Amino acid sequence: MAHKAHPDRLDRKAGALVFLAFAAAYFCSALVRAITATLSPVLTQDFSLQASDLGLLAGGYFLGFAATQLPLGAWLDRHGPKRVILWFLSLAVLGCLAFSAASSFAWLLASRVLVGMGVSACLMAPLTGYRRWFDAATLLRANSWMLMTGSLGMLASTLPVQWLMPLTGWRPLFWILAALLLLSMAGIAWLVPAWKATPTLAASNLPPAPASYAPVWKSRYFRKMAPLAFFNYGGMVAIQTLWAGPWMVRVAGYSPIESATGLFYLNAAMLLTFLIWGLVTPWLAQRGWSATRLIGWGVPLSLLVLAFNILAGAHTGWLGWALFCVTSSAMGLAQPAVGMAFRAALAGRALSAYNLVIFAGVFVVQWGIGLLVDAFAALGLGTVASFQVAMGVFLCCCIASYAYFCSVNADNSPQ
Repeated sequence: MAHKAHPDRLDRKAGALVFLAFAAAYFCSALVRAITATLSPVLTQDFSLQASDLGLLAGGYFLGFAATQLPLGAWLDRHGPKRVILWFLSLAVLGCLAFSAASSFAWLLASRVLVGMGVSACLMAPLTGYRRWFDAATLLRANSWMLMTGSLGMLASTLPVQWLMPLTGWRPLFWILAALLLLSMAGIAWLVPAWKATPTLAASNLPPAPASYAPVWKSRYFRKMAPLAFFNYGGMVAIQTLWAGPWMVRVAGYSPIESATGLFYLNAAMLLTFLIWGLVTPWLAQRGWSATRLIGWGVPLSLLVLAFNILAGAHTGWLGWALFCVTSSAMGLAQPAVGMAFRAALAGRALSAYNLVIFAGVFVVQWGIGLLVDAFAALGLGTVASFQVAMGVFLCCCIASYAYFCSVNADNSPQ
Protein backbone atom coordinates (compact mmCIF):
# COMPACT_ATOMS: atom_id res chain seq x y z
CA MET A 1 0.00 0.00 0.00
CA ALA A 2 1.46 3.36 -0.98
CA HIS A 3 2.76 5.55 1.81
CA LYS A 4 1.09 8.61 0.34
CA ALA A 5 -2.26 7.14 1.37
CA HIS A 6 -1.13 7.22 4.98
CA PRO A 7 -0.03 10.74 5.89
CA ASP A 8 -0.13 9.94 9.63
CA ARG A 9 2.57 7.25 9.51
CA LEU A 10 5.29 8.05 12.07
CA ASP A 11 8.98 7.88 11.23
CA ARG A 12 11.19 5.44 13.14
CA LYS A 13 12.34 7.85 15.86
CA ALA A 14 8.89 9.29 16.57
CA GLY A 15 7.37 5.81 16.50
CA ALA A 16 9.94 4.52 19.00
CA LEU A 17 9.29 7.38 21.41
CA VAL A 18 5.52 6.92 21.18
CA PHE A 19 5.95 3.21 21.81
CA LEU A 20 8.13 3.82 24.89
CA ALA A 21 5.62 6.27 26.34
CA PHE A 22 2.76 3.81 25.98
CA ALA A 23 4.92 0.87 27.10
CA ALA A 24 5.71 2.64 30.38
CA ALA A 25 2.00 2.89 31.15
CA TYR A 26 1.38 -0.73 30.16
CA PHE A 27 4.25 -1.87 32.40
CA CYS A 28 2.57 -0.12 35.33
CA SER A 29 -0.82 -1.64 34.49
CA ALA A 30 0.61 -5.19 34.44
CA LEU A 31 2.47 -4.55 37.69
CA VAL A 32 -0.62 -3.28 39.50
CA ARG A 33 -2.70 -6.14 38.04
CA ALA A 34 -0.45 -8.87 39.43
CA ILE A 35 0.75 -7.28 42.67
CA THR A 36 -2.14 -8.54 44.81
CA ALA A 37 -0.94 -12.14 44.37
CA THR A 38 2.38 -11.24 45.98
CA LEU A 39 0.68 -9.17 48.68
CA SER A 40 -2.02 -11.75 49.46
CA PRO A 41 -0.37 -13.02 52.70
CA VAL A 42 -0.04 -9.56 54.25
CA LEU A 43 -3.50 -8.45 53.04
CA THR A 44 -4.99 -11.64 54.49
CA GLN A 45 -3.34 -10.92 57.82
CA ASP A 46 -4.17 -7.21 57.98
CA PHE A 47 -7.82 -7.55 56.90
CA SER A 48 -8.62 -11.13 58.07
CA LEU A 49 -9.51 -12.17 54.53
CA GLN A 50 -10.86 -15.55 53.50
CA ALA A 51 -9.88 -17.27 50.25
CA SER A 52 -13.16 -16.14 48.67
CA ASP A 53 -12.34 -12.55 49.65
CA LEU A 54 -8.96 -12.80 47.94
CA GLY A 55 -10.58 -14.21 44.82
CA LEU A 56 -13.11 -11.39 44.76
CA LEU A 57 -10.38 -8.81 45.34
CA ALA A 58 -8.37 -10.15 42.40
CA GLY A 59 -11.52 -10.31 40.28
CA GLY A 60 -12.40 -6.70 41.11
CA TYR A 61 -9.62 -5.58 38.78
CA PHE A 62 -11.09 -7.57 35.88
CA LEU A 63 -14.61 -6.36 36.73
CA GLY A 64 -13.55 -2.73 36.49
CA PHE A 65 -11.50 -3.48 33.39
CA ALA A 66 -14.30 -5.26 31.54
CA ALA A 67 -16.93 -2.67 32.48
CA THR A 68 -15.17 0.05 30.49
CA GLN A 69 -14.28 -1.82 27.30
CA LEU A 70 -17.31 -1.03 25.11
CA PRO A 71 -17.52 2.70 25.89
CA LEU A 72 -13.72 2.81 25.72
CA GLY A 73 -13.70 1.68 22.09
CA ALA A 74 -16.15 4.39 21.02
CA TRP A 75 -14.20 7.04 22.94
CA LEU A 76 -10.93 5.94 21.36
CA ASP A 77 -12.35 6.26 17.85
CA ARG A 78 -13.86 9.65 18.64
CA HIS A 79 -11.22 11.31 20.84
CA GLY A 80 -8.04 9.36 20.10
CA PRO A 81 -5.67 7.36 22.32
CA LYS A 82 -3.78 10.26 23.89
CA ARG A 83 -6.75 12.06 25.38
CA VAL A 84 -8.56 8.90 26.47
CA ILE A 85 -5.64 7.17 28.18
CA LEU A 86 -4.73 10.29 30.15
CA TRP A 87 -8.25 10.51 31.55
CA PHE A 88 -8.29 6.82 32.39
CA LEU A 89 -4.87 6.80 34.02
CA SER A 90 -6.04 9.59 36.31
CA LEU A 91 -8.55 7.09 37.72
CA ALA A 92 -5.77 4.53 38.19
CA VAL A 93 -3.70 7.05 40.18
CA LEU A 94 -6.67 7.77 42.43
CA GLY A 95 -7.31 4.02 42.80
CA CYS A 96 -3.72 3.34 43.89
CA LEU A 97 -3.83 6.12 46.47
CA ALA A 98 -7.21 4.90 47.75
CA PHE A 99 -5.91 1.32 48.00
CA SER A 100 -2.93 2.46 50.06
CA ALA A 101 -5.28 4.19 52.52
CA ALA A 102 -7.85 1.37 52.75
CA SER A 103 -9.13 0.45 56.21
CA SER A 104 -11.67 -2.24 55.24
CA PHE A 105 -12.20 -4.97 52.67
CA ALA A 106 -14.97 -2.97 50.97
CA TRP A 107 -12.56 -0.04 50.59
CA LEU A 108 -9.89 -2.37 49.15
CA LEU A 109 -12.36 -3.84 46.67
CA ALA A 110 -13.72 -0.48 45.52
CA SER A 111 -10.16 0.80 45.05
CA ARG A 112 -9.24 -2.31 43.09
CA VAL A 113 -12.22 -1.86 40.77
CA LEU A 114 -11.21 1.77 40.22
CA VAL A 115 -7.66 0.72 39.38
CA GLY A 116 -8.97 -1.83 36.87
CA MET A 117 -11.07 0.84 35.20
CA GLY A 118 -8.15 3.25 35.15
CA VAL A 119 -5.66 0.95 33.42
CA SER A 120 -8.20 -0.54 31.01
CA ALA A 121 -7.00 1.71 28.17
CA CYS A 122 -3.30 0.88 28.56
CA LEU A 123 -3.24 -1.65 25.71
CA MET A 124 -6.26 -0.66 23.63
CA ALA A 125 -5.24 3.01 23.38
CA PRO A 126 -1.78 2.33 21.90
CA LEU A 127 -3.09 -0.41 19.58
CA THR A 128 -5.71 2.03 18.26
CA GLY A 129 -2.97 4.57 17.58
CA TYR A 130 -0.58 2.00 16.12
CA ARG A 131 -3.30 0.97 13.66
CA ARG A 132 -3.00 4.44 12.10
CA TRP A 133 0.64 5.34 12.82
CA PHE A 134 2.44 2.09 11.88
CA ASP A 135 2.42 -0.21 8.87
CA ALA A 136 1.17 -3.78 9.26
CA ALA A 137 4.54 -5.41 10.00
CA THR A 138 5.50 -2.75 12.55
CA LEU A 139 2.06 -3.05 14.14
CA LEU A 140 2.62 -6.77 14.78
CA ARG A 141 6.04 -6.07 16.26
CA ALA A 142 4.74 -3.26 18.47
CA ASN A 143 1.92 -5.49 19.75
CA SER A 144 4.35 -8.29 20.67
CA TRP A 145 6.68 -5.89 22.43
CA MET A 146 3.78 -4.30 24.32
CA LEU A 147 2.90 -7.79 25.59
CA MET A 148 6.57 -8.30 26.45
CA THR A 149 6.42 -5.10 28.50
CA GLY A 150 3.39 -6.51 30.30
CA SER A 151 5.37 -9.66 31.12
CA LEU A 152 8.12 -7.43 32.51
CA GLY A 153 5.56 -5.71 34.72
CA MET A 154 4.32 -9.07 35.98
CA LEU A 155 7.92 -10.07 36.72
CA ALA A 156 8.35 -6.88 38.72
CA SER A 157 5.28 -7.78 40.77
CA THR A 158 6.84 -10.99 42.11
CA LEU A 159 10.30 -11.20 43.66
CA PRO A 160 11.16 -7.45 43.40
CA VAL A 161 7.98 -6.56 45.33
CA GLN A 162 8.80 -9.29 47.85
CA TRP A 163 12.25 -7.75 48.35
CA LEU A 164 10.80 -4.25 48.83
CA MET A 165 8.18 -5.28 51.37
CA PRO A 166 10.48 -5.34 54.44
CA LEU A 167 11.82 -1.91 53.49
CA THR A 168 8.60 -0.04 52.69
CA GLY A 169 5.56 -2.03 53.81
CA TRP A 170 2.69 -2.62 51.39
CA ARG A 171 0.94 0.77 51.60
CA PRO A 172 3.89 2.89 50.35
CA LEU A 173 4.23 0.50 47.41
CA PHE A 174 0.99 1.96 46.07
CA TRP A 175 2.33 5.50 46.50
CA ILE A 176 5.26 4.40 44.30
CA LEU A 177 2.84 2.91 41.76
CA ALA A 178 0.83 6.15 41.67
CA ALA A 179 4.06 8.11 41.05
CA LEU A 180 5.08 5.75 38.23
CA LEU A 181 1.67 6.17 36.61
CA LEU A 182 2.00 9.96 36.81
CA LEU A 183 5.42 9.76 35.13
CA SER A 184 4.00 7.62 32.33
CA MET A 185 1.16 10.14 31.89
CA ALA A 186 3.72 12.92 31.51
CA GLY A 187 5.54 10.92 28.83
CA ILE A 188 2.32 10.28 26.91
CA ALA A 189 1.24 13.93 27.14
CA TRP A 190 4.63 15.03 25.79
CA LEU A 191 5.37 12.42 23.10
CA VAL A 192 2.11 11.07 21.68
CA PRO A 193 0.71 13.02 18.71
CA ALA A 194 -2.75 14.56 18.74
CA TRP A 195 -5.58 12.64 17.10
CA LYS A 196 -6.92 13.90 13.80
CA ALA A 197 -10.47 12.95 12.88
CA THR A 198 -10.30 10.08 10.37
CA PRO A 199 -7.54 11.55 8.19
CA THR A 200 -8.03 9.53 5.04
CA LEU A 201 -11.81 9.34 5.09
CA ALA A 202 -12.39 12.48 3.05
CA ALA A 203 -10.08 11.20 0.34
CA SER A 204 -11.85 7.84 0.11
CA ASN A 205 -15.23 6.69 -1.08
CA LEU A 206 -15.99 4.92 2.20
CA PRO A 207 -19.10 6.01 4.11
CA PRO A 208 -18.64 7.33 7.64
CA ALA A 209 -18.17 4.63 10.24
CA PRO A 210 -21.32 4.06 12.30
CA ALA A 211 -21.16 4.88 15.99
CA SER A 212 -22.35 1.43 17.12
CA TYR A 213 -20.56 -1.88 17.55
CA ALA A 214 -22.81 -3.60 14.99
CA PRO A 215 -20.11 -3.82 12.25
CA VAL A 216 -17.78 -5.46 14.78
CA TRP A 217 -20.26 -8.08 16.02
CA LYS A 218 -21.33 -8.87 12.43
CA SER A 219 -17.79 -9.36 11.15
CA ARG A 220 -17.11 -12.96 10.16
CA TYR A 221 -13.44 -12.51 11.02
CA PHE A 222 -14.27 -11.21 14.50
CA ARG A 223 -16.61 -14.16 15.10
CA LYS A 224 -13.94 -16.53 13.78
CA MET A 225 -11.43 -15.26 16.35
CA ALA A 226 -13.76 -14.73 19.33
CA PRO A 227 -13.93 -18.33 20.69
CA LEU A 228 -10.13 -18.60 20.57
CA ALA A 229 -9.91 -15.29 22.42
CA PHE A 230 -12.35 -16.48 25.09
CA PHE A 231 -11.09 -20.00 25.79
CA ASN A 232 -7.55 -20.33 24.43
CA TYR A 233 -6.12 -16.88 25.08
CA GLY A 234 -8.30 -16.05 28.07
CA GLY A 235 -7.54 -19.49 29.48
CA MET A 236 -3.82 -19.02 29.03
CA VAL A 237 -3.97 -15.75 30.98
CA ALA A 238 -6.13 -17.45 33.64
CA ILE A 239 -3.50 -20.15 34.11
CA GLN A 240 -0.58 -17.72 33.99
CA THR A 241 -2.09 -15.37 36.57
CA LEU A 242 -3.82 -17.90 38.83
CA TRP A 243 -4.00 -21.65 38.27
CA ALA A 244 -0.33 -22.40 37.56
CA GLY A 245 0.40 -21.48 41.19
CA PRO A 246 -2.22 -23.71 42.88
CA TRP A 247 -1.30 -26.57 40.53
CA MET A 248 2.34 -26.33 41.55
CA VAL A 249 1.46 -26.29 45.27
CA ARG A 250 -1.50 -28.68 45.45
CA VAL A 251 -0.70 -31.08 42.59
CA ALA A 252 3.08 -31.00 42.13
CA GLY A 253 3.87 -30.50 45.85
CA TYR A 254 5.85 -27.25 45.56
CA SER A 255 6.42 -25.10 48.63
CA PRO A 256 5.02 -21.52 48.45
CA ILE A 257 8.47 -20.06 47.79
CA GLU A 258 9.15 -22.69 45.11
CA SER A 259 5.82 -21.85 43.49
CA ALA A 260 6.62 -18.11 43.55
CA THR A 261 10.00 -18.82 41.97
CA GLY A 262 8.35 -21.00 39.34
CA LEU A 263 5.93 -18.20 38.48
CA PHE A 264 8.88 -15.85 38.16
CA TYR A 265 10.50 -18.20 35.63
CA LEU A 266 7.19 -18.60 33.79
CA ASN A 267 6.79 -14.84 33.39
CA ALA A 268 10.44 -14.53 32.35
CA ALA A 269 9.80 -17.11 29.64
CA MET A 270 6.81 -15.11 28.41
CA LEU A 271 8.86 -11.92 28.34
CA LEU A 272 11.50 -13.62 26.18
CA THR A 273 8.81 -15.13 23.95
CA PHE A 274 7.15 -11.80 23.18
CA LEU A 275 10.58 -10.25 22.57
CA ILE A 276 11.25 -12.92 19.95
CA TRP A 277 7.79 -12.50 18.39
CA GLY A 278 8.50 -8.79 18.02
CA LEU A 279 11.76 -9.52 16.24
CA VAL A 280 10.48 -12.17 13.83
CA THR A 281 6.90 -11.14 12.97
CA PRO A 282 7.88 -8.47 10.39
CA TRP A 283 10.17 -11.01 8.70
CA LEU A 284 7.43 -13.64 8.78
CA ALA A 285 4.81 -11.18 7.49
CA GLN A 286 6.97 -10.38 4.46
CA ARG A 287 7.05 -14.10 3.65
CA GLY A 288 3.31 -14.64 3.78
CA TRP A 289 2.98 -15.79 7.39
CA SER A 290 0.00 -13.73 8.51
CA ALA A 291 -1.18 -13.63 12.12
CA THR A 292 -4.10 -15.92 11.24
CA ARG A 293 -1.76 -18.49 9.71
CA LEU A 294 0.61 -18.38 12.68
CA ILE A 295 -2.31 -18.86 15.07
CA GLY A 296 -3.54 -21.79 12.98
CA TRP A 297 -0.20 -23.54 13.45
CA GLY A 298 0.51 -22.43 17.00
CA VAL A 299 -2.74 -23.33 18.76
CA PRO A 300 -2.53 -27.10 18.10
CA LEU A 301 0.94 -27.13 19.63
CA SER A 302 -0.38 -25.45 22.77
CA LEU A 303 -3.20 -28.01 22.96
CA LEU A 304 -0.71 -30.87 22.78
CA VAL A 305 1.32 -29.32 25.61
CA LEU A 306 -1.84 -28.82 27.70
CA ALA A 307 -2.85 -32.46 27.16
CA PHE A 308 0.63 -33.63 28.17
CA ASN A 309 0.55 -31.46 31.32
CA ILE A 310 -2.80 -32.92 32.32
CA LEU A 311 -1.68 -36.51 31.79
CA ALA A 312 1.62 -35.92 33.64
CA GLY A 313 -0.31 -34.74 36.70
CA ALA A 314 1.99 -34.35 39.71
CA HIS A 315 5.04 -34.45 37.43
CA THR A 316 3.99 -31.18 35.75
CA GLY A 317 5.77 -28.25 37.37
CA TRP A 318 6.55 -24.70 36.34
CA LEU A 319 8.32 -25.79 33.16
CA GLY A 320 5.23 -27.54 31.81
CA TRP A 321 3.03 -24.52 32.41
CA ALA A 322 5.69 -22.19 31.01
CA LEU A 323 5.73 -24.29 27.82
CA PHE A 324 1.94 -24.09 27.63
CA CYS A 325 1.94 -20.30 27.97
CA VAL A 326 4.80 -19.92 25.48
CA THR A 327 3.08 -22.10 22.86
CA SER A 328 -0.19 -20.20 23.45
CA SER A 329 1.55 -16.86 22.84
CA ALA A 330 0.73 -16.92 19.12
CA MET A 331 -2.78 -15.90 20.20
CA GLY A 332 -1.30 -12.53 21.17
CA LEU A 333 -0.93 -11.80 17.46
CA ALA A 334 -4.72 -11.84 17.08
CA GLN A 335 -5.25 -8.40 18.61
CA PRO A 336 -3.47 -6.40 15.89
CA ALA A 337 -4.96 -8.74 13.27
CA VAL A 338 -8.46 -7.92 14.50
CA GLY A 339 -7.60 -4.21 14.49
CA MET A 340 -6.44 -4.46 10.87
CA ALA A 341 -9.67 -6.24 9.91
CA PHE A 342 -11.53 -2.92 10.23
CA ARG A 343 -10.89 0.49 8.78
CA ALA A 344 -9.09 2.89 11.09
CA ALA A 345 -12.30 4.67 12.17
CA LEU A 346 -13.57 1.38 13.69
CA ALA A 347 -10.27 0.09 15.10
CA GLY A 348 -10.84 1.29 18.66
CA ARG A 349 -14.22 -0.43 18.90
CA ALA A 350 -12.93 -3.62 17.31
CA LEU A 351 -9.94 -3.85 19.63
CA SER A 352 -11.96 -3.05 22.74
CA ALA A 353 -14.67 -5.58 21.83
CA TYR A 354 -12.00 -8.23 21.29
CA ASN A 355 -10.33 -7.33 24.58
CA LEU A 356 -13.69 -7.66 26.33
CA VAL A 357 -13.99 -11.21 24.97
CA ILE A 358 -10.50 -12.05 26.27
CA PHE A 359 -11.11 -10.70 29.76
CA ALA A 360 -14.51 -12.35 29.96
CA GLY A 361 -12.71 -15.57 29.12
CA VAL A 362 -10.12 -14.96 31.84
CA PHE A 363 -12.84 -14.50 34.44
CA VAL A 364 -14.93 -17.49 33.31
CA VAL A 365 -11.97 -19.88 33.04
CA GLN A 366 -10.48 -18.76 36.37
CA TRP A 367 -13.78 -19.20 38.16
CA GLY A 368 -14.87 -22.24 36.14
CA ILE A 369 -11.75 -24.28 36.85
CA GLY A 370 -12.12 -23.53 40.55
CA LEU A 371 -15.77 -24.58 40.53
CA LEU A 372 -14.91 -27.78 38.67
CA VAL A 373 -12.05 -28.66 41.02
CA ASP A 374 -14.37 -28.28 44.03
CA ALA A 375 -17.19 -30.18 42.30
CA PHE A 376 -15.03 -33.16 41.36
CA ALA A 377 -13.53 -33.23 44.85
CA ALA A 378 -17.06 -33.31 46.28
CA LEU A 379 -17.75 -36.32 44.07
CA GLY A 380 -14.88 -38.15 45.75
CA LEU A 381 -11.92 -37.55 43.43
CA GLY A 382 -8.53 -36.79 44.96
CA THR A 383 -6.84 -33.42 44.62
CA VAL A 384 -4.64 -34.43 41.69
CA ALA A 385 -7.50 -36.11 39.82
CA SER A 386 -9.84 -33.17 40.46
CA PHE A 387 -7.34 -30.76 38.91
CA GLN A 388 -6.71 -33.11 35.99
CA VAL A 389 -10.38 -33.56 35.12
CA ALA A 390 -11.10 -29.82 35.49
CA MET A 391 -8.21 -29.03 33.16
CA GLY A 392 -9.50 -31.74 30.83
CA VAL A 393 -12.83 -29.91 30.54
CA PHE A 394 -10.89 -26.72 29.76
CA LEU A 395 -8.92 -28.62 27.09
CA CYS A 396 -12.15 -29.80 25.44
CA CYS A 397 -13.41 -26.20 25.28
CA CYS A 398 -10.13 -25.10 23.66
CA ILE A 399 -10.33 -27.89 21.08
CA ALA A 400 -13.90 -26.90 20.22
CA SER A 401 -12.96 -23.23 19.79
CA TYR A 402 -10.06 -24.19 17.50
CA ALA A 403 -12.35 -26.40 15.43
CA TYR A 404 -14.71 -23.44 14.98
CA PHE A 405 -11.76 -21.23 14.00
CA CYS A 406 -10.81 -23.72 11.29
CA SER A 407 -14.39 -24.04 10.05
CA VAL A 408 -14.98 -20.32 9.33
CA ASN A 409 -13.59 -19.03 6.04
CA ALA A 410 -12.80 -15.34 6.65
CA ASP A 411 -9.70 -13.19 6.38
CA ASN A 412 -8.89 -9.86 8.00
CA SER A 413 -9.17 -7.64 4.94
CA PRO A 414 -10.33 -4.19 6.15
CA GLN A 415 -14.10 -3.71 6.09
